[in-house]
Amino acid sequence: MVIRLNSAGWEGVDAYRVDVEVELVRQGLPAFSMVGLAEAAVREARDRVFAALRAGQFRLPPARITVNLAPAGRRKSGTAYDLPLALGLLMASGQLPPDCLADAYVAGELSLSGAVRPVSGVLPLAILARRTGARCCIVPPANGQEAAVVEGMTVYAPQTLAQCVAFLQGETRLEPVAPVSGNMASGEDAAYGDYAEVKGQLAAKRALEVAAAGGHNLLMIGPPGSGKTMLAQRLPTILPPLSFEEALEVTTIYSVAGRLRDGGGLVRSRPFRSPHHTVSEVALVGGGIHPRPGEVSLAHRGVLFLDELPEYGKASLEALRQPLEDGVVSIARASQSVTFPADCMLVAAMNPCPCGYYGDPQHTCTCRPEQRARYRARLSGPLLDRIDVHVEVPAVPYEDLRRTQAGESSADMAQRVAAARQRQQARFAGTPVRCNAGLSGALLERHCAPDAEGDALLRTAVHNLGLSARAYTRILRLARTIADLDDCADLRGEHLAEAISLRVLDRPAD
Repeated sequence: MVIRLNSAGWEGVDAYRVDVEVELVRQGLPAFSMVGLAEAAVREARDRVFAALRAGQFRLPPARITVNLAPAGRRKSGTAYDLPLALGLLMASGQLPPDCLADAYVAGELSLSGAVRPVSGVLPLAILARRTGARCCIVPPANGQEAAVVEGMTVYAPQTLAQCVAFLQGETRLEPVAPVSGNMASGEDAAYGDYAEVKGQLAAKRALEVAAAGGHNLLMIGPPGSGKTMLAQRLPTILPPLSFEEALEVTTIYSVAGRLRDGGGLVRSRPFRSPHHTVSEVALVGGGIHPRPGEVSLAHRGVLFLDELPEYGKASLEALRQPLEDGVVSIARASQSVTFPADCMLVAAMNPCPCGYYGDPQHTCTCRPEQRARYRARLSGPLLDRIDVHVEVPAVPYEDLRRTQAGESSADMAQRVAAARQRQQARFAGTPVRCNAGLSGALLERHCAPDAEGDALLRTAVHNLGLSARAYTRILRLARTIADLDDCADLRGEHLAEAISLRVLDRPAD
């Protein structure tokens, strides 16, 4: 008799059904065989499972055991098949009813003592289970809250293999996992601070507010110690909270990446990722032998902060071009192609030159003109083309440092950003555009037509500054966001003027 249990495999952030088929034949010499394109960690399940069965006082008769992971043509990896394999062996040997898991999905790693350990990708498994009509999921305790965020799905989280077997035999009661209101991703729950703590830098704070309101990418240019990193780290405090659908997307990515805190539920805060400049191309955009999400995907619906932008590897920065444009990362391999979401705000910071003090009245720049040119040339035109806002962040004057009066708080800025986002949602209802940063084509022409004063100002800027068509488009997007912050339906001259001022790299180089 062949026993079948439902489990799941993963491609990108989506789960697909895997049938764990177990056949136990009591004729011939004892043997164990696993088929179905199983990777090393999956094949090693045999030793973990047999040790866990012994620890739980379960005995298997001498037999030839064949395990098939179907569909056999798709590669299986990870340790999530330990628990379904152990339960399948007990069902095949008559120690559990053969149909006790007919409408359930099972996943979990087993320790040698029989404890059920956490695995990655439980949330996509629970979503798959609901979609296919399953009644429940059996997952590790550390993954229980993760699976429980899926509405309508009953989740059980046994501590050990023995407890799971007793529950399936009806000898003990296992309470379903109750979902919690929400939690943050592991390592992402540090306090971001408040913009009220920032001394001076009113122009930079305004630029960040505009970027947050329209979802625009932003580059800050300034000397060391001017507060670029501090300003960027507080950006999540003024972004609108995640909707339930956005939170589910983010939690799914963190689930597949194994980045959820044990026992964590739905991710409720927008991610803020700040990889070091030594990050590899694969770590930044995703990939590997078994493709996993990179930093740009972990920042989905949040902020990807790249400090000291020119110090990043050229290949890594160029690999960001497609995700920043399309909002997804597509990874193609000979055996499979996967897609990870990557719709994030890019916020970057850099010095104006290698020594950092070009243009600083308090310090003397030691860089030659050709050194400054080479430093700026590390950033390609196509990459800068995807950054709507570039603003200078000068050194903070002593008077501002000694000022004791608090600046404008993040809460006040967040209210204006939320109101501007609501106007954009109403304007773009029924279209794929979420915010002004995605405007193009007919939508741009329809919603970003300046008035007579604004048109004259924009015409002068294009002629005098030699602006490209790309810069023209981005100025219109920024002006639309600035108008939304002012609750103004028209694009006026002051909106265009501020938008042009937020594009310092469009000005002729010194």
